[in-house]
Amino acid sequence: MSLLAAAAIVALLGGTARADEVRQVLPGGQAPAQPTQLARVKAPDESEIQRFCSNIADAARDRRYALQAEELKQLQAGIDERMKALEAKRTEYEEWLKRREVFLARAEDSVVKIYAGMKPDAAAERLAMVNAELAAAILMKLDSRKAGVILNEMDQKAAATLTGIMASAARRVDPS
Repeated sequence: MSLLAAAAIVALLGGTARADEVRQVLPGGQAPAQPTQLARVKAPDESEIQRFCSNIADAARDRRYALQAEELKQLQAGIDERMKALEAKRTEYEEWLKRREVFLARAEDSVVKIYAGMKPDAAAERLAMVNAELAAAILMKLDSRKAGVILNEMDQKAAATLTGIMASAARRVDPS
């Protein structure tokens, strides 16, 4: 039933109705609740508000400081974690640098001179039999032309292995 129809029925029955007073009740439904008057609450005056704000100001400031202190603790913990990671990375780099220096020191000058004086095919055959790191260190100390000829005479797999070792040892940047 529309609002206009309800108003018309009430007018026919002799009553007066305002549009906001008409309510529709569905069959089997509950009767509409009667509107109740809202009790007016007296608004607090300005002095009460000022007292309330001044009373909680210290507690609010303390809570704000506590939250800031907690946030600073969390930030400090994050910085500490990053410092530990940085320290671990620095230790790793120093270890890598020491291994590289040891690797280059393995090939003593006398051994290098021996291989420098050999024929490339004989040197390639002998270097293929020794430890790959030692062979790579010797090749790195040789003249680049002589080392290239020796690598050319080697088996492909052995030459590839030695080249990989030499390339990683010759790197000037951190491998990680």
